[in-house]
Formats: sequence, C-alpha cells, structure tokens
Amino acid sequence: FRDHSVAVSILGVARALEQNPRLALACVERGHEIVSHGYRWIDYVDVPEDVERQHIRQAIDILKTLTGAQPAGWMTGRPGPNTRRLIVEAGGFLYDRDSLADELPYWLHVQGKSHLVIPYSYEANDNRFNENSGFSTGEEFFTYMRDAFDVLYREGEKGSPKLLSIGLHDRLIGRPGRCTGLIRLLEHMRGFKDVWFCRGIDIAQHWLKHFPAKTA
Repeated sequence: FRDHSVAVSILGVARALEQNPRLALACVERGHEIVSHGYRWIDYVDVPEDVERQHIRQAIDILKTLTGAQPAGWMTGRPGPNTRRLIVEAGGFLYDRDSLADELPYWLHVQGKSHLVIPYSYEANDNRFNENSGFSTGEEFFTYMRDAFDVLYREGEKGSPKLLSIGLHDRLIGRPGRCTGLIRLLEHMRGFKDVWFCRGIDIAQHWLKHFPAKTA
C-alpha cells in the first residue's frame, strides 16, 4: 500500500459504525477490512438463540449498507454456545475469529460445512494496558510483542510459518505515551524478510487456496 502503510482488519461493531458511517467508508477506501464485531458489544452467553440470530442478521445488513459488501469475517468477542453455528447458518462468511486456540488457522465442521477459524489473541493485545498485571509503558508493549514475533519467526524459518495476531485499540495504543511501542515494533518486523502484513481476509483466501478443508 502507498507510503508503506499497513492494511488491517478492523473489528467493527455494527451499531457503532452505523452511527459513524464516514468512518466505515474511510476505512474501506484505505484498503482496510471491516470484520463484523457483532451488532452490539454484549456478552452472548445467555442471549436467546432467536435474538442472537436476529442480531447477526442486523449486523450483516448494516455493514452491507455501509461498505457495499457483506463482511467476510466475524468475531463476536464474547460468543455464546450458538454463535458459530448461527454465523455458518447465516452464510457468506469465509471465517470467524472467535478462538484463542493457536498461532495457525484451522478448519472445523459446522452445520455440515467446512468452516475456517483464524485465531485471535487476548494476550498479544494492547488491552493489557488496562490490567494491573499488563503493560504500563510503550516499551513493555514493544518488548513483549517483539519477543513473540522473534520466537514465531524462528519457528517459521524451520518450514512452518506462524500467525501473530496483535489486537490494537485506538483508545489504548493510540495514546502519545504508548504509540511509540507500536512504531518500534513495526520498524523491527519490517527488518526481516518474508514477513507478511495482512488482513484476516488475506489469510483466509491464502488458506483456502493452499490448505483447503479435507473432504470426508
């Protein structure tokens, strides 16, 4: 992308983006991917199935209106026991991110269909600035993420490339006293060859092409 910028996946809560349509459009124009982060930011553990189904439909419709296309990815963030089944039932998604399971995508069999999961991370995530046991400074963020990158890069050199998913929030890493950690991290990672900065949809398309689901 121009000026060496990085295109990212933006987890967008549909109700919030509906109130900020210019922001949604600006993100798409800059090459970013809008991943559905659900209709509202609530915990769906105890939400009735019919209500969650309706919310999924509302989220899809809102993001279609705002961006011109159905989102390829989904991440509720606080999913319930029916969430994955319901998004597969809704159709049109290449993948979901409601998993903290691994550093590689993987396939599941849901509703009689092969469904791709691209793991997220609450550990490689700037939300730890909110925790007493987390990050206090940009330097701590940089050190932790750099070490995670270096270990996964070394593993990748042995023939098994890994996924490093880093969760970022403008209200957290965007602070003047913290953003230097992210700047240093990007500079560090750009110093290595064969590093792919990409969106969830890029990973999904790569996985579909090179590691398709095995048929029974």
